[in-house]
Amino acid sequence: MVTMVGAGDVEEAVAVTARALRGVTDRDWSAPAAGLEWSCHRTAVHLAGDFTAYAAQLTGRATDGYVPFDVVEEPGTDAAGLVRVVEATGGILAAAVRTTPEEVRAWHPCGSAGADGFAAMGVVEALVHTHDILGGLGGSGWRAPGELCARVLDRLFPHVPPTGDPWTTLLWATGRTDLDGVPRPTAWRWYNDPVRTGRLLLCELSPNLGADLHAGGSGGFTWADGGPPEGTRIAGGLVEKAREARTHRPGWGPYAIVRAADRRAVGAIGFHAAPDADGGVEIGYDLVEGARGNGYATEALRALAGWAFARPGTAVLRAVVDHGNTPSHRVVARAGFVRAADGEAGTVYELRRT
Repeated sequence: MVTMVGAGDVEEAVAVTARALRGVTDRDWSAPAAGLEWSCHRTAVHLAGDFTAYAAQLTGRATDGYVPFDVVEEPGTDAAGLVRVVEATGGILAAAVRTTPEEVRAWHPCGSAGADGFAAMGVVEALVHTHDILGGLGGSGWRAPGELCARVLDRLFPHVPPTGDPWTTLLWATGRTDLDGVPRPTAWRWYNDPVRTGRLLLCELSPNLGADLHAGGSGGFTWADGGPPEGTRIAGGLVEKAREARTHRPGWGPYAIVRAADRRAVGAIGFHAAPDADGGVEIGYDLVEGARGNGYATEALRALAGWAFARPGTAVLRAVVDHGNTPSHRVVARAGFVRAADGEAGTVYELRRT
C-alpha cells in the first residue's frame, strides 16, 4: 500500500519549519547553508519557490514541464520577512493539495505525481532545508518530527531500508549524513511513481544516478550482496551518455529492481532507447547472482512491458538472449515473449501490443 501524504502534513512541516527558523532570525543569514552552495537567505527563498512551484503544477494542471515563473523576495527582506514568505507559500501549497481532485496528475522531473506526491515533496523540501539553514547558523541539533519523516520516506523513498530513526534516515536518503557507518550516497533522488509489482519496485535511473553507478557508486540504492552487477553499471554509463548526446528520454532507460520486502536493489531492467519510428524498443535485465531463481526477472519484465505498452507509440518489445543462457530464455518465455529470429548476437524474442 502506498502511503498518502496530505495538506495536514504540509501544514505540520511548515509550522515546525517556521518555528525553528524564527528562533534564529537574529543571526546572519548571508552565511552559507550547511552542505549547500547557497546562503541561508537564498535557501529560504528557494524553499518558498518550491512550495509555490508545486502548488502551481497542481492548479495549472501542468503536464509537460514546470509552469514558467519564479519567486523572488523584495529587496531588503530580512530573516523575519523570509520566515513569513515561507509560511505564506507553504500555506499556498497546502491549499492547493487540499483542493486538487484525486485524479489530477502533474509533471515533475522525478515522475508525474498527484496532490499527495507534491505534498510529500513539499514536506521533504521544508524539513531538509530547515536542517540546512539551521546547520549554517549553528543550530544543527534540530530534529524533525519522526512520524512525519516516516510518512514521506514511505511515499517518496521506497528504495531506502527503514531504520529506527526516520529523521536520520531522511537526512541520509537526501545525501546529508552517514547512516550507521554507511557513507552518505553521492547521488540520490526520490520516486514519485515507481513501477510496482507484488514483490518489487522498479526505480528509474536518472542520468545522475547512472553516472554514479558507472563510476563505482551505489546510485543511491542499498544493494543486495554481490550488487550492483556489472551489467547495471554499464547501463548506468549508457544513460549518462544519452544525456550528453541529448537523446535521453525520461522513462526509456534502465530501472533498478528493488525488493519491496527489504528495500534492497537486486539488479536492473530497462530499455536500450526510446521506441523507434516503428514503435519497436529493446529491453534487457540483469540480476545479482544471489537473487536469481526467484522469479524476479520475469516479474519485473512483465511489469515494465505493461508500463511500455501503456505509452502511445509502443508496438513491440524485443529482447536478445545469448544462445546458451537457458535461464534467460525461460524468463522471456514466461513473460509472454515469443521467438522471432536467431542471429550471431543471440535469439531475438518479441512481445507485441495486443
